[in-house]
Amino acid sequence: MRTLLKGGSVVSPAGVKRADVLIDGEKIVKVGRSVRGDADTVVDVEHCLLFPGFIDAHTHFDLDVCGTTTADDFYTGSRAALRGGTTTVIDFACPNKGESLHYGLDLWHKKADGRTFCDYGFHMTIDDWNESIRAEIPDMFAKGISSFKMYMTYPAMMVGDRDLYWALKELRHLGGICGVHCESAGIIDGMTAERKNAGELSPASHPITRPPLAEAEAVSRLLRVAQAANCPVIIVHLSSQEALEEVERARHRGQKVYVETCPQYLLLDNSLYCSGDYSTAARYVCAPPLREKWEQHDLWRALRHGEIQTVSTDHCSFTLAQKDMGREDFTKIPGGLPGVETRGELIYSYGVATKRITEAQMCKALCENPARLYGLFPRKGVLQAGSDADIVVYDPGDSHVIRAEDCIANVDYNPYEGFVTAGGIRQVWLRGGLAVERGSVLDESPRGRYMVRGKCSL
Repeated sequence: MRTLLKGGSVVSPAGVKRADVLIDGEKIVKVGRSVRGDADTVVDVEHCLLFPGFIDAHTHFDLDVCGTTTADDFYTGSRAALRGGTTTVIDFACPNKGESLHYGLDLWHKKADGRTFCDYGFHMTIDDWNESIRAEIPDMFAKGISSFKMYMTYPAMMVGDRDLYWALKELRHLGGICGVHCESAGIIDGMTAERKNAGELSPASHPITRPPLAEAEAVSRLLRVAQAANCPVIIVHLSSQEALEEVERARHRGQKVYVETCPQYLLLDNSLYCSGDYSTAARYVCAPPLREKWEQHDLWRALRHGEIQTVSTDHCSFTLAQKDMGREDFTKIPGGLPGVETRGELIYSYGVATKRITEAQMCKALCENPARLYGLFPRKGVLQAGSDADIVVYDPGDSHVIRAEDCIANVDYNPYEGFVTAGGIRQVWLRGGLAVERGSVLDESPRGRYMVRGKCSL
């Protein structure tokens, strides 16, 4: 089956050019002006931008956390992701302390296999470090996992500096890469105790107990540990200028540091925690928390100049009823926001359309950079001959208002309620098949495939 997408403009990190895209089966076979060739179907995409399928390398589907389970599992979460132009997600296989990496990987395959609408892979979370865990690492690579995750906060998952150092040395030796959640557990614990002792238990205390300095301290410490281990690292969901300054210092020392941020830090701010209504404020609780509005300017600038490499969502969704678990104590509010369904339209609308970034820079952050960083390039992340025919057809003239009632993620609110988009996603193609058209997911059953990933090439 050969399909020709005709009359559109193809977006790459090099820029935007008028080009047709010829698909044969699951692959792209030709990209160019006035492509000729026998096609069973010709699709008119005049006036539209053609992006490679977006990659979201930071999702949490079907995750047990804070005494509950995320509202979106792989079925509902990946379906929402696909509707939003994301054709590949990389979730986190999360064994508990005391469990093996193999156990965690097997469990996540059971959660995802046959239930995922887009293509998918896993990072492996390391929350223990011992000889048994170390011995499992090579087999993770053999099973298609080349990236790992560690935490510097949360007692159930965090590792100390010594184990962090040893783990990074082992990953460097094997050619792997590690993303790290950077917040200072000691500072957070001390500030949280102070707020509780003062009886200040509303969501307004959440950002106060996790200030930018707690993020910056952890980033600084991680980067010194990484320097000692001579290992590149990824700072996930970076949210503040102070943390970014620590990254810049490390890069000036010659270290290789990759940075991810999220739409919530680019578009939302901490005034949302000060609503007098608990339900309104609690829905925005995430970690790191939303920051001051002025921080957004610095993050957009860093994205524009290539200091931030990727924009993922950290999609970790809960219903309002689940968020209500912390009504008497802000530390019991499940932390996380939904985001997979709206990321592409938000970044285009409030980045490209406002000229904070270009189409090419959006393509880097949502497509090519994550594909290279996580060992998927050139199968994913680019529109060229031989690549998977994962294509987002974006119509700059199809603006609309984001409303929770129009979304399909398994949550009853949307953090971007009322945001007006500059255009919208007309179609999403997954491996050569039309999967989404004008907001409707056409696939009746999941057809996502597990992606065996190689090593970082960014």
